[in-house]
Amino acid sequence: MQPSRRPGISSPSRPGNLPVELNAFVGRSAELTRLAGMVQEHRLVTVTGVGGVGKSRLAAHAAARTAPRDGVWRVELATVRDAEFVEYAVAEALGLTDHTARSPRQMLLGHLAGRRVLMVLDGFEHLVDACASLVGELLRGCPGLRVLAAGRRPLDVAGERLLPLAPLPEPEAVRLLAERAAARIPGFAVHDGNRSDVLELCRRLDGIPLALELAAGRLGVLSPAQLLTRLADRFGLLTGGGRDAPDRHRTLRTAIGWSHELCTPAERLLWSRLTVFAGQFDLDAAEYVCSGDGLPAEDVLDVLGALLAQSVLSREETAVGVRYRMLDTVRAYGADWLAATGDATRLRRRHRDWYMGLATWCELDWFSPRQDEIAVRIETELPNLRCALEHSLTEPDDAHLGQYLAASLWFYWVGCGRLAEGRHWLERGLELDGEDQVCEQSRLKALWVLGYVAVLQGDVVPALAALQTCREEAERTGNPAALAYAEHRTGCLALVTDDMPRAEALLRSALDRYHEIGELNSNVLMGQVELAMAMAFQGELPVAMTLCEDVRQVCEDHGERWAMAYALYVLAYGAWTAGEPARARELLRESIGIGHAFRDLLGTVLGIELLALVTAEEGDPAEAALLQGAASRLWPSVGLPLFGSAHYNAPHQRCETTARRRLGDERYEAAVRAGALLGREAAVARALGGAGARPLGAVPSPRGVPATPVGETAGMEAADKDAADTREPAASPTRKGGETAG
Repeated sequence: MQPSRRPGISSPSRPGNLPVELNAFVGRSAELTRLAGMVQEHRLVTVTGVGGVGKSRLAAHAAARTAPRDGVWRVELATVRDAEFVEYAVAEALGLTDHTARSPRQMLLGHLAGRRVLMVLDGFEHLVDACASLVGELLRGCPGLRVLAAGRRPLDVAGERLLPLAPLPEPEAVRLLAERAAARIPGFAVHDGNRSDVLELCRRLDGIPLALELAAGRLGVLSPAQLLTRLADRFGLLTGGGRDAPDRHRTLRTAIGWSHELCTPAERLLWSRLTVFAGQFDLDAAEYVCSGDGLPAEDVLDVLGALLAQSVLSREETAVGVRYRMLDTVRAYGADWLAATGDATRLRRRHRDWYMGLATWCELDWFSPRQDEIAVRIETELPNLRCALEHSLTEPDDAHLGQYLAASLWFYWVGCGRLAEGRHWLERGLELDGEDQVCEQSRLKALWVLGYVAVLQGDVVPALAALQTCREEAERTGNPAALAYAEHRTGCLALVTDDMPRAEALLRSALDRYHEIGELNSNVLMGQVELAMAMAFQGELPVAMTLCEDVRQVCEDHGERWAMAYALYVLAYGAWTAGEPARARELLRESIGIGHAFRDLLGTVLGIELLALVTAEEGDPAEAALLQGAASRLWPSVGLPLFGSAHYNAPHQRCETTARRRLGDERYEAAVRAGALLGREAAVARALGGAGARPLGAVPSPRGVPATPVGETAGMEAADKDAADTREPAASPTRKGGETAG
């Protein structure tokens, strides 16, 4: 009894049936090397992954790198439907015939007992129990046997090692699409005219090789741009796989549908319900959103684990813990099933309710030592929060919930570099009217947050309109919290538009109102810092420093870091004014570091602006000019540079005047241009002292230029020369705050 020798990848001098790969194998070099090494080290290795991700090809190419004495034998099980025929299929693949009364398993054990063989087991997922039983017994009884399996789930046999196969990274996905398209369309290439469409196509198809190859087949008729417009029906579009391809790989629908067929009813139900999530989600969210109506909450964990084992989901370790993700193609398939059940609206409402609760908790917890965690959590959940906002703002009678959700995220919009997006959602929400008291509460909150965002962007007219409306409606309805916030933000508007007496009056009044209603949070602390700014602009530095020291102490007591960054900024201004540049630099670096950690672009750029001034007057005009250039690149992502304010612009002008005089126009402009080339990370690294060598070959001017103390001229115009005493804070922390109770 001898196995037949069939042509394949293996050497003709060795037995085996590994087929020849006709298409070029694109990418996967790292995975291929790793898998080949795993096969040499372990006796059972399984490549897992979603349908169409390339498991079979990777396994075949890894197997071809091995040279067992008795060959590499591939067993294709996709066409086997009955578990009792698994052993016969393996025997047939090995080319075995036997006329005795032995069972196929006994025949396999006898044949493989003394041989060194690598068996490649492919497409076994629908027969996993039978395959696991057979493989386990063969490995125990045949010490020279190694098994490389490729399927959508593990075998769960002792000693098994797993290699989960992810979709192709973008560069390899583009290369695969281009090569397969060029094979069908002579002259096809990725060029400047179609590159963006090809990249988007690869992203939309999740980098799944099967999907990319099917898309390449359509490029004979459609351009990449046309193909993109039709991807809403990706399953109807991506058909026409090769005639020699397995049935499950002829279309994208059958590739994903094969996984669906292998699922139990509970797994199919959870798969469909999980499609309401966008991007990542965690177990708690899945248990709340997807349970009920046939799926008890206590069963979600086990069912989710089964979907994970079958590669319907992937598991990811993140900064906020273990999370799960579903590829868009897999999600689209499940979404069709959810729509067919008629349960989509209920699931989207539960999804919205969960993320409403999350946003409310995060807003309350923002004023705590967990600010860093909250910022990361909201960043991670942003795709789901967007879905919740979209649902609320398009569902009849839910407009007030959309307003409330958009407003509750004020701390993220203004503190983590999302002003433009926050304004988008707030304006959309306020276009919808509410009538009852609950709606009025949400509307008032959305109005003051919109006014706040517009103030920070330097957009005066919309800011004033929103805040005046909020104040009038708060007075009419007797809402003391909304009245305090409206007055506070109107004071901020006066601050950035250079009306210091009005700013002082409004901010003091707002702080009194906060005290009366017992409000204490980051927003209240920022009101105190903003009042300190107004006092500093009016030459009252001792009062400003006292206010900020008090804020600093409260922040330390409560673990608050974000508002503290702005207090540190004002304290740095005070240190610089007092002729303590080293202390000013230390405070600014701490302030910039905190702002950067939160992705607070305004706080970051304001700190860099003031640091540039300190640097110039310390005697390094070239570095000061470079920092000004770096700030100039950041401002467009925030809003109107320095709010268009003469007071805020005065330190910038002073720095520029000093640097130009010492460097000359040509060297100054060159340094500014060099700074403008720095991205945010590089600019912050420079400001924090991690930049290394100076650019442009500039020789720093002598350091130690004495500082001019602030005096009665603290509010002079920016055009004054640096001989004049115009030291004013380079920026206002007019950013933060927000009611905790809504």
